[in-house]
Amino acid sequence: MLLGAAPAQADGAKPDYPAVVAGRTLAFPQDFGAHPDYRTEWWYITGWLRDAAGVERGFQLTFFRVRTRIGDDNPSRFAPRQLILAHAAVADPATGRLRHAERSGRAYPGLVEAQEGRTAVRVDDWFLDGGETPEAPYRSRIEAEDFAFELEFVADRPPVANGKAGFSQKAPDPLNASYYYSRPQLAVSGTLRLDDTAVTVSGHAWLDHEWSSEILPAGARGWDWIGINLHDGGGLMGFQMRDGEGRAMWGAGTLSDASGKTTVFGPEDLHFTPVRRWRSPRTGIDYPVEWELELADGRRFRIQPLMDDQELDSRASTGAIYWEGAVRLLEMPGGESGAGGRELGQGYLEMTGYADRLRM
Repeated sequence: MLLGAAPAQADGAKPDYPAVVAGRTLAFPQDFGAHPDYRTEWWYITGWLRDAAGVERGFQLTFFRVRTRIGDDNPSRFAPRQLILAHAAVADPATGRLRHAERSGRAYPGLVEAQEGRTAVRVDDWFLDGGETPEAPYRSRIEAEDFAFELEFVADRPPVANGKAGFSQKAPDPLNASYYYSRPQLAVSGTLRLDDTAVTVSGHAWLDHEWSSEILPAGARGWDWIGINLHDGGGLMGFQMRDGEGRAMWGAGTLSDASGKTTVFGPEDLHFTPVRRWRSPRTGIDYPVEWELELADGRRFRIQPLMDDQELDSRASTGAIYWEGAVRLLEMPGGESGAGGRELGQGYLEMTGYADRLRM
């Protein structure tokens, strides 16, 4: 998620970037593509893969677009007006760690770019492409030293607008907002390579696309976010913003069913409670890797990681160290505490700001 404060501006001057305002209608396929006037944007796919032997692994792919406002008046195609960054990772329980890689570059047509009007983002030979129509599949290819994947993602429903028709508020002040939609329950097929071994895989994925002109709200340190594909065909997105003491400043979420019908949650409608922590042996950062989630109707869930070590160090690109990992959503029978019961879904948990205040 892109979360933040209102764009800075001088009295009477135009803001540096366009504001995010309520009432704008998301339009597809146009909004599948880039919005280069806005400060920051990302396309974010996470999911679970299963090979022929039944082994399950998580994967993540994110492309970021950043408008720098450097060289706006420079006619050269090499001016760094737009940066494109990419993170990719595979959660591999066999090794007990996250395999990850990153790339970045200044935008240059055909090589490093984020196109308008459709999903078409790339950094050299890494790409995510598709979205010519709401029904069109997406395709991606990532090649790193110790892993690679080439995957296709097929949607069975229209995009799900988060917040108020795609206006996703991030703090009590509505100036702190983004445009945000999700695509749960993408059917995945393709190949996965780990070291020198390639396997055929299938599974399910979740796509988020978000754009904003904002940074973190004043007083915020980071956020916790989940995107869960439910086994009943629905999807659950939820997040909380945290202050410097780890307290929730704001929260929101969207529950959608298999038909696309949605229930929108406000800050009083969902509560995250950490129940188990893990300390990274590399960075010393302490993360709450297991959570309980309670909804306003009294339902309670346990969020459990596929494995604890899913820390991603992106200091070579975005500069952030964060936890991004595959998780299971378990039923809490009768609202009781404990380890959780029946598995209700699989998805991803993202946690930022546990080392330093996130800066992008």
